[in-house]
Amino acid sequence: MAESEQAGQGLVVSVVGRIGRWGFGLFEQVRLIRRLLRDSLYWTFVAPLTGKGLRVGSTFDEMVKVGVSAVPIVALISFSIGLILAMQSAYQLQQFGATIFTANLVAVAQTRELGPLMTAIIVAGRSGSGIAAEIGSMKVGEEIDALRSMGFNPVKFLVVPKLLALAIMVPCLTVLSDFIGIGGGFTMGVLNLDLGFVRYLNRTIQALVLKDIVTGLIKSWVFALLIGLTGCYMGFAVEGGAEGVGRRTTLSVVVSIFLIILADAFFTAVFYYLW
Repeated sequence: MAESEQAGQGLVVSVVGRIGRWGFGLFEQVRLIRRLLRDSLYWTFVAPLTGKGLRVGSTFDEMVKVGVSAVPIVALISFSIGLILAMQSAYQLQQFGATIFTANLVAVAQTRELGPLMTAIIVAGRSGSGIAAEIGSMKVGEEIDALRSMGFNPVKFLVVPKLLALAIMVPCLTVLSDFIGIGGGFTMGVLNLDLGFVRYLNRTIQALVLKDIVTGLIKSWVFALLIGLTGCYMGFAVEGGAEGVGRRTTLSVVVSIFLIILADAFFTAVFYYLW
């Protein structure tokens, strides 16, 4: 009886200990994220007003890496999505003799949903992981400690240029994705569905309203911040050498995509019911 009571008490202590460690770890992560967000906002919006300027050159370098270098892959995937969406839409609509509405479906789906979502996922996999790996490698090599010892703030030098570049280039890539995705649907509609060049184009123009494009751009801006903050946080959280860098890089992609889909669901519901 005494042994069973001791075993029960040991189990309770073990469970409580695990919950306590999990809660402490979660609290520590939330504290670090809050600190990163606070410092990023300060060095982006407040510090420049007090004479501590932004690193404009580094921001342009990051814009090239995040945006210009991603144009080919975004264009290829967006065109393919436009083709696929047009084929799948026509498959159902032709049963009702309404194939022309393929243009409506492709245009609205691409601008409101698929353009911002697929662009964000591509950037998360390509640039978000790169940000985590770069900052993580610098932490392992004690370069971040060296920056601090020289009086430089790592958030100003490493995080702010990446966040600004993402906030500018992800919406630009989304606009490009919208046009090329609609172009993919247009190609399928004209060449395979015999909808006619002018007819398809007019239908697309009639279907699109400014609200569709604006909602997609708002989503893309939020996605950009999520990708940047997640990548930077994972980089600063690296521990354990090269293995830790790899683990955090992979985790940054998984967490970024998870957060992007959650944010997409939230904003889609908000725009659907309120706007």
